Amino acid sequence: MAASMPRVVVIASLVAALAMAAGPAAAAAAARGGRLIHLRFYMHDITGGPGQTAVQVVKGPGPAHPVMPGSYFGDTTVIDDALTESASATSRSLGRAQGTYTLASLREPVLSVSMTVALTGGAYNGSTIAVVGRDDVSATVRELAVVGGTGAFRRATGHVLWRTARMESRDHMVLELDVYATVPGASPPPPPRAGAVRQGDLNLINLD
Repeated sequence: MAASMPRVVVIASLVAALAMAAGPAAAAAAARGGRLIHLRFYMHDITGGPGQTAVQVVKGPGPAHPVMPGSYFGDTTVIDDALTESASATSRSLGRAQGTYTLASLREPVLSVSMTVALTGGAYNGSTIAVVGRDDVSATVRELAVVGGTGAFRRATGHVLWRTARMESRDHMVLELDVYATVPGASPPPPPRAGAVRQGDLNLINLD
């Protein structure tokens, strides 16, 4: 028994090291019987000019906004924004972000976002992710919620870290989105559709 103790200690140390390497998010997902998927892509919100992808459909009936000139409480915009592999609009297309955002604060630059991420390239081609939440555009990093999805992201939960990467012009904002989605471990992702590119080409990290 005494001779086997060093071996037990070594095995325990290896298990602990592997758990730490996987990260707290992956460990939490595993503890819940889930699988954590990390996706990163860039969203191009173009509110005017050539290639416009965001159109205001409601002019808010509320008061003028004190920190967003020309905007009114309740302003609502519909989007069909391109998602790309890098911050460049000419980089590989990975899908579309389709939905709405509404100016939802009387005093702060806060938008209420509801959108579907429709993936059209990579291993998860054909799957979607539902994202909702509060976007305080004055904050460096905003956190929104993953509330579901389809295909490989059926019954997904998680969060999105949302950053303004850069402004290409007054009308073209580039956002960096880091999606952390946990999907049930008992439901393996469907195989890629015919013609889908390899998993690594979607710029994703699978942490299961």
